Amino acid sequence: MPITTSDMLGSDQVGIYLAVCGNVVFHPHELNDEATARIDEYIGLERHPLSVGGSNLLGALVAGTSKGLAVADIANESDIDALTSFGDVVVMEGGVNTAGNLLLCNENGAIASPAIPEEGLEILAEVLGVPVGVTSIAGEDIVGSLASTNDSGVIIHPDVMANEVLLIEEILGVPPMVGTVAFGSPYVGAGLASSNNGAIAGRETTGPELNRIEDALGLI
Repeated sequence: MPITTSDMLGSDQVGIYLAVCGNVVFHPHELNDEATARIDEYIGLERHPLSVGGSNLLGALVAGTSKGLAVADIANESDIDALTSFGDVVVMEGGVNTAGNLLLCNENGAIASPAIPEEGLEILAEVLGVPVGVTSIAGEDIVGSLASTNDSGVIIHPDVMANEVLLIEEILGVPPMVGTVAFGSPYVGAGLASSNNGAIAGRETTGPELNRIEDALGLI
């Protein structure tokens, strides 16, 4: 099965610690061998250990595609140098710097939080190399925490609104489905890391939730 459950550094919030960006997955340096083996088996992408400004919360701080990356402004020079090996990099500044929480990306497009200033959207589209659309999810701005996507599908907070669904499907080019992780959490982006090859969800995720995630992301 191309999906499994795990924890990262003792947390069920797998999507907070892992940042899947195009052809690479960024993960904390401190992961043990069991965790990295699960990433290799189920995410199936090049792994790169990283911290951003000393933080392990890579899924909250980094987002991107195979063409480019967005990172929080707590990144230091060596962090940015490491990221530039994988594409162009834009540093998100000020109060809207948690790139992983505020962006939802696949290779077709990117959904940006309404919290991101309009003048930053053109730069994001240029660096990420994909069209960028702006919407909330379930009325909330932290779109990267409320959905998880790959190039086949997207699974979203159950309270997503109809107008939000239409824009997400148009920009990401995949059919959305609603679902939960970790025994009912609607924060599927925080509790799930997914690629085109497979996915890892938090350990508390139930069998029916895993089946729903598989269906939504075309992993069957």
